[in-house]
Amino acid sequence: MDIPVADGTIRGYLATPQREVSGEPPWPGVVIVHDAVGLSQDAKNITDRFATAGYLALSPDMYSRGGLVRCVKSVFKELAAGKGRAFDDLDAARSLLAARSDCTGRVGIVGFCMGGGFALVAASRGFDASAPYYGQLPKDLSVLDGACPVVASFGKKDFSLRGAAAKLERELSARGVPHDVKEYPGVGHSFANQFHGPVNVLLKIAGMSYDREASEDAWRRVLAFFAEHLGREAA
Repeated sequence: MDIPVADGTIRGYLATPQREVSGEPPWPGVVIVHDAVGLSQDAKNITDRFATAGYLALSPDMYSRGGLVRCVKSVFKELAAGKGRAFDDLDAARSLLAARSDCTGRVGIVGFCMGGGFALVAASRGFDASAPYYGQLPKDLSVLDGACPVVASFGKKDFSLRGAAAKLERELSARGVPHDVKEYPGVGHSFANQFHGPVNVLLKIAGMSYDREASEDAWRRVLAFFAEHLGREAA
């Protein structure tokens, strides 16, 4: 689907709950922010899974304006700065969901890797709950002031984010933000993402691979947390 933004439209993938499973609308919304790979089949599968759990789920393509090669550098630059068109795109995705007649108006945000960083920064920007997976902590931690409730998941073997879970726990506690931060001891980066082909091979070489047990535990935690803060029964 197309998502209206300030300079036109960007692409997105929308998944809608089935009434037979999730009951009649309205449903809470969730914006899913993909990792650095882009709006892959894995990202779409995750979006579909949120819809199956009863959420109106939308994954915007953060590389809509030129693809991964042309956009990845600028998107990461905006993430580091905590501002820019990428954040405007996420706000547009949130606004689109919240305005729909089949949405309750309460919208969460979920992000993986690069998307996890966006989910953390965006936690104080109009969303009702945030679920970052192995997201880079913002350099300016004041962006967490006024953050919505946060459920975060990290891998202890993720050496690029060593100490991030404990630091985020302290920062959220100091601000009185409701949270659930967990570091899984036996896994590394990307433990909740399932890739195939060359990307999967490269990730495994780098020590970043899917772990079913940790991924499913994180999924249960996220659904329970969202049920509490977005008003949807955990499935």
